[in-house]
Amino acid sequence: MEKGNKSPHENPLSEIFGFPADNLSRDASRYRKLKLCPFNNKVPSCTKDKANDPLGVCSIIHDNHPVITCPVRFRDNWIIAEDAATFFFGETSNWTSLTEVRLTDKNGQSAGNIDIVLVSYDDNGRVIDFGSLEVQAVYISGNIRNPFETYLENPSKWSSTDWWKKVSSSYFPKPDYLSSSRKRLVPQMLYKGGILKAWNKKQAVALQKSFFNTLPDLPRVACEKADIAWFLYDLKRTNSKYKLYLVETVYTEFWPALSKITTPEPGNIDEFISLLQDKLADKFDTPPDNKTISDIPLQ
Repeated sequence: MEKGNKSPHENPLSEIFGFPADNLSRDASRYRKLKLCPFNNKVPSCTKDKANDPLGVCSIIHDNHPVITCPVRFRDNWIIAEDAATFFFGETSNWTSLTEVRLTDKNGQSAGNIDIVLVSYDDNGRVIDFGSLEVQAVYISGNIRNPFETYLENPSKWSSTDWWKKVSSSYFPKPDYLSSSRKRLVPQMLYKGGILKAWNKKQAVALQKSFFNTLPDLPRVACEKADIAWFLYDLKRTNSKYKLYLVETVYTEFWPALSKITTPEPGNIDEFISLLQDKLADKFDTPPDNKTISDIPLQ
């Protein structure tokens, strides 16, 4: 990202404590003052990064589009739970959601926490079925806390702040889709998802559409054959706030989808051999400075 391609006043922050940066209403000011979360966090306050000094950035601006960077942001009106429950149980079941449920393997070792477990139950409150819902926001590369704190000092000046003076071009915040998939999404799907697949339980994944677009083209199947439903969401501005809405649902089988994501497409072997040749040539052109017996002084 080059500084010359950006406006000096281009605010990298999209939503702060649930409200757009240009929303200076009484409600927005209250949420910023009290550091509240409007998206069904486990407590009323935002707890992102640090509970006592939360990084209340729900989404950032990238290519003039809001990109969700906090997984709690996906809990907006709990539509992700409703969509997943319909996939798991159909339209008529009684169901509820449980968050941060610990999953263990055969040896009792933790496989991690499932973000949300949807449970269907009968009239006596007994579990009938369940499915897992994983939520994946996007990691950020660069410095987001500096512009966040700058904004909170005086929100009314956000449009006149020279953000490029606050954050150098090399640290200007932007989404890191590759790390988000390789370091977070894929390991979770392989380990936790592998256990759930062995139990023959359906899984759902909530992602932003722009994140899903960076993944390989997954082999799709009909809903009734699917192990996984990929629910793809986006943010739409409605007057004073952004609202989460479902863009598309992609249905896949478990292993074909994970195999596609985890199998890299090989590059050109000739280019790799050329790289090896260059490194080999450098090695011969600059031999190591090895001492000989004659170089060692006699005692």
